[in-house]
Amino acid sequence: MKNKSLKKQLVARFYHRNIPILCVAVFGALVSGTLNLILSWILQQLIDASSGSPDALPLLTLAKISGGFVLLCVASCMLDYVSQPRFIRRAISQYKDFAFQKLTEKSISSFRDESTATYLSALTNDAACIESDYLAQQLSLITKTVTFVGALCLMLLYSPLMTLIAAGITLLPLVASLLVGNRMEIAERRVSDRSRDFTAALGDCLSGFSVVKSFKAEREILKLFSANNKALEGEKFRKRRIRIIVGMIGAVAGIFAQLGVFLVGAYLALSGYGLTPGVVIMFVNLMNFMIQPIAELPGLLASRKAALGLIGKLAAALEKNPTPAGKVHISQLEDSISLDNVSFSYDGDKNVLHHISAVFEAGRAYAIVGGSGSGKSTLLGLLMAAGLNYTGKILFDHTELKDIAPESLYELTSVIQQNVFVFNASIRDNVTMFRDFGQKEIDRAIAHAHLGALLNQRGENYLCGENGSGLSGGEKQRISIARSLLKKSSLLLADEATAALDARTAHQVSGDILDLDGITRIVVTHTLEESLLRRYDAILVLKNGRIVETGTFDELMARKEYFYALFTVSQ
Repeated sequence: MKNKSLKKQLVARFYHRNIPILCVAVFGALVSGTLNLILSWILQQLIDASSGSPDALPLLTLAKISGGFVLLCVASCMLDYVSQPRFIRRAISQYKDFAFQKLTEKSISSFRDESTATYLSALTNDAACIESDYLAQQLSLITKTVTFVGALCLMLLYSPLMTLIAAGITLLPLVASLLVGNRMEIAERRVSDRSRDFTAALGDCLSGFSVVKSFKAEREILKLFSANNKALEGEKFRKRRIRIIVGMIGAVAGIFAQLGVFLVGAYLALSGYGLTPGVVIMFVNLMNFMIQPIAELPGLLASRKAALGLIGKLAAALEKNPTPAGKVHISQLEDSISLDNVSFSYDGDKNVLHHISAVFEAGRAYAIVGGSGSGKSTLLGLLMAAGLNYTGKILFDHTELKDIAPESLYELTSVIQQNVFVFNASIRDNVTMFRDFGQKEIDRAIAHAHLGALLNQRGENYLCGENGSGLSGGEKQRISIARSLLKKSSLLLADEATAALDARTAHQVSGDILDLDGITRIVVTHTLEESLLRRYDAILVLKNGRIVETGTFDELMARKEYFYALFTVSQ
């Protein structure tokens, strides 16, 4: 039911604040269909007038009508020019905006196990199909419906017998077209799935470019890319063939019906059934407006159904892994974070953390150290609610983490990771995250993050490049620190923030984090540097997912246990 509801909401975004321009577009489609019928009548009158039929209008009158008809055609084209592109632009923009808004409402834990390729494909390739096969086609359906109904009425008015014969001629091709057209939805969904896989593979290839080059794996990666590319193009090839078959059946049906109607009409005219040459030609022309909608309708409906299937697929992805229902809001960390007998498993089978108990007092600095795979990053991730299927208790000022509203937790917490994400925007926008702050607040954050030298050198409007390609690792980390300061978070989590930096820059960035006053800092670090470790209020030592030691640097060194061994080996 939730998926159905969200699917309806996505469809509704096409028409949100878009009804007036849609009405103009629909009116234009109605006018266009009506003009097609008027053209058939004008042709009938012109042919009958040329053949000397007494019932035909005078040529001068027909010339005036033709001139007015041309003006109406121009006006109809202008209506389409003004309304249709504007309606489609707003509709697809609002659809994608709403989908992305729903995506951003997911929590970190909800999004963690999802594939970004699903959303990349849905908001690019799938959106293009929806635009062409749903939005653009619905106006075409209106025009075709008007011409079909109008043509049928005119044909019945002039000759019920000819109309029945025409309907019989088109019946069998229509059935065949319907049977083939139903395969379009399946083909469209398969293309969408392959497009998702291709997008994911391409993203991996580009993200891992340096690894590919360093291992000389160009040939193997090309094979991987080519396999996904071939699979995608193969599905598109099959979809095109189905579309061509549908179109071919429609074309054959049209030719068959037109020739049949022409031959029957000629026979009836010659046999004295009261049909004039103009009426026969009008019937042939009107048959176009009957045959074309009938022949194209299966393909149009199949494409429309396929587009709705893509919308449903996106709705299903957005509904996947629903955001936890925590409702409690906390503005800042005033007392402490406490973990009581916390265990955690990614797969529900083998625990990564075992019976963790610890207290992080507000405003203090803590280091988490341990060997690779000891659970340091997992522990930090739990504090950011990256996984809520833990056992035990995690309390923020005596409030259970699972009960805290996700948006409140994100407001409370800032995270600095090893690979800081930087947008291809100005330094200022990356610091403010595109939000408005007072200049004094920005200047204060920049000063405390030691970003002044960078701004003096390049200016606050300097474009950082894709994922910060124009900045050094230390500069990106300082941007991340400035973000946290500007956000005024109570809690700062740093996960191997200096792992990719040279020793000098790593020392400076670590010192910058420790210099921050009034913020609870929990830092996962692999760098065991005595001058920095002495500044932490406590050091938690992890081994195999368990806390084996806790204390200050001097206390841990005096015990000469696991931390002492780690520190000694690292020197």
